[in-house]
Amino acid sequence: MKISLCTITFRHHLLSLEDLAVWARANGFQGIELWGAHARNMANDPARDAEWLAGYGLSVPMLSDYLPLDGDVGDLMRKTADLCRLAQRWRAGKIRTFAGGTGSRETPPARQAFIADRLRMICGYAADHGLSLLVETHPGTLADSLAATRALIRAVDHPALKINFDVLHVWEGGDDPIEARRHLLPHIGHYHLKNIRSRADLAVFEPANVYAAAGRRDGMVPLFDGMVDYRAFLAELSTDPGAEASLEWFGNDCHETLRRDRLAIGEGRRPRRAEAIPPARRPAPPDRFARVTAEEGRP
Repeated sequence: MKISLCTITFRHHLLSLEDLAVWARANGFQGIELWGAHARNMANDPARDAEWLAGYGLSVPMLSDYLPLDGDVGDLMRKTADLCRLAQRWRAGKIRTFAGGTGSRETPPARQAFIADRLRMICGYAADHGLSLLVETHPGTLADSLAATRALIRAVDHPALKINFDVLHVWEGGDDPIEARRHLLPHIGHYHLKNIRSRADLAVFEPANVYAAAGRRDGMVPLFDGMVDYRAFLAELSTDPGAEASLEWFGNDCHETLRRDRLAIGEGRRPRRAEAIPPARRPAPPDRFARVTAEEGRP
């Protein structure tokens, strides 16, 4: 399985992509999933592209963004074209978005059909450029449960549509991740891996909190410390050597948490003691900005 880190993890950090590439390579990652905002902000830097990143032994599996399905169709297609162009620059085969902004039970059938039509249209554009469009399993969208996601796949009915299987959010929606994966497997293009201390803490993943520099991080836990059983899920996933996944960490202590989780995945288990974790293969830069200070509103 190919494991990537996500640049969105470092959304509030003062780090360069080169810093991340050096660190990712030193700690066993094979790729870097680019947040759309980061890819756009590097668009005018000709020195940063797929060939440059390959020099670190890394690749970009996916660009993760938010396409405006509800807006003007011209604006949607312009933003889709821009995202596809950036994906080609980084030789990423996948672009990710969300299926609307309301849950499946709250969205009238006519609105669901509208979202499906928009997704089918941009699937066609992505396919013409050699790309897949991934819709993420996520609350507050038309992919908020296994049943809803399967219905969306049928409604869009396009081979370029794939699923970004966010394991935690599948669990959040009330489905067993292993069973859901088995049902969706022909359509899964990528996995997002993260965990939570308890169901009561799920609000920490609401977008307004995640994107806030002073947002709450309490309840976000390392991969093998939370409610989702990643031992069982990753054992299931091990049957698919071609699977691609990203560690989507939104909390503090970014470098240390990602390092430990990546090592634990490689060992197929949770580390028993922090001191039992061997050091990185090469010195990693200190996580200078991972800790949110009390002045910034740390919970």
